[in-house]
Amino acid sequence: MGTLFRLFSPLPTTLCTNKFFISPTTPSISSPRPNTTSSTKKHQYYRTQSSKFGNFLDLKPETTQPESLDFDLSWWDPKSDRPHFDVIIIGTGPAGLRLAEQVSRYGIKVCCVDPSPLSVWPNNYGVWVDEFESLKLEDCLDKTWPMACVYLDENKTKYLDRPYGRVSRKKLKTKLMEGCVSNGVKFHEAKVWKIEHQEFESFIMCDDGNELKASLIVDASGFASSFIEYDKKRNHGYQIAHGILAEVEEHPFDLAKMVLMDWRDTHLGNEPYLRVKNSRFPTFLYAMPFDSNLVFLEETSLVSRPVLSYKEVKSRMVARLRHLGIRVKRVLEDEKCLIPMGGPLPKLPQSVMAIGGTSGVVHPSTGYMVARSMALAPVLADAIAECLGSTRMIRGQPLYHRAWNGLWPIERRCRREFYSFGMETLLKLDLDGTRRFFDAFFNLDPYQWQGFLSSRLSLQELLLLSLSLFGRASNMSRFDIVTKCPVPLAKMVGKLAIETI
Repeated sequence: MGTLFRLFSPLPTTLCTNKFFISPTTPSISSPRPNTTSSTKKHQYYRTQSSKFGNFLDLKPETTQPESLDFDLSWWDPKSDRPHFDVIIIGTGPAGLRLAEQVSRYGIKVCCVDPSPLSVWPNNYGVWVDEFESLKLEDCLDKTWPMACVYLDENKTKYLDRPYGRVSRKKLKTKLMEGCVSNGVKFHEAKVWKIEHQEFESFIMCDDGNELKASLIVDASGFASSFIEYDKKRNHGYQIAHGILAEVEEHPFDLAKMVLMDWRDTHLGNEPYLRVKNSRFPTFLYAMPFDSNLVFLEETSLVSRPVLSYKEVKSRMVARLRHLGIRVKRVLEDEKCLIPMGGPLPKLPQSVMAIGGTSGVVHPSTGYMVARSMALAPVLADAIAECLGSTRMIRGQPLYHRAWNGLWPIERRCRREFYSFGMETLLKLDLDGTRRFFDAFFNLDPYQWQGFLSSRLSLQELLLLSLSLFGRASNMSRFDIVTKCPVPLAKMVGKLAIETI
């Protein structure tokens, strides 16, 4: 729930790797906002561009290129350095850098390969503050809100007493890179286009003509990767969103609360076609207010199959902002987000290891991933170190088996099936059913709903959550569950049986 080019239908967008992100070079919240009144001419320009309430689609985003970090990396030199490593990690996103930092702590030789290792990530992330506190990464948050809220309809709002934060891409990437450099990680600026395997080592071929080899290749390049194999049909659900970081004349949001979900649909009262479609395939607004004139707004389809169109999502967003009286003066950034959710895990095991979006760790019911990747990277690093650390040299198939099972032990695979059942249930709910579901969900004990959203409940706790959710649900919501969930439930039970045999 925050660049897909090869595996899915082509879209001129960036595929986000976690729900609720902000695109390139978002201004730091501590920095002064741009002065829009420095000249009469400039002021008149913005006034003219924002003359239509909520119709921001004609405004061009002012930031289009990602920022580059000013950081001294230890580069792999093909003229003087050996081309052999213990581990090669493809990609320097959050998951890849976190794994490189963690596995290199064991003295394992690591090289990260990426076309642009110093570029700030083009997608920023929203997380629950306690998740980053548990990882000792709270210093990488640049804005926090004491509470979150969920608007179910015009008459009912849920207030969530759980702080929410926006991750500073620059701070997090700098911190992870500092750890990598101090542990001796090498970097190579190139794109990997081919991987070949021998019995005990693998080779990567890069677009610059260089060839490197390692005992283990880890793909952390995201959803678009073609290096990871699947042996089951990839029946993903899709989360799609359109968002803008905007300067507005004013907005109605409480600065002490971020809006996790706004399911209200009164803005579609004069749009019968949009309202009918929204009643069947609902979208919600996600909003992070930074000050009275700077806000991040994102219209989101939580999950759909097939994927909802961007045109539909943007049309709903225009209608919503118009209804809320939000006049956009400037679009600092815009983003188009598409997240594959659920579906099968990669083939277990296989010769290429994975972490991040391509490894199946995206929460199937919410789209959250970044905090989970940060938490699982040390787990995978431990499994790799058991094989390659110190004097141990377990390579080939035994290494692949231990690495994949370190990331996906049976219990974790079973819990993922439960979360996928949640996604399949949401796919069958219309707007009213979705509202009833979240009304009951956020009435659960905070330990339960927080644990579900953060992927930290045991299988037994997930089963207790289901019983509690059914008990707290309205009669209509129970009817939805009874009539619409038997098939997903039967599939989940069957998959759990297969996993545990």
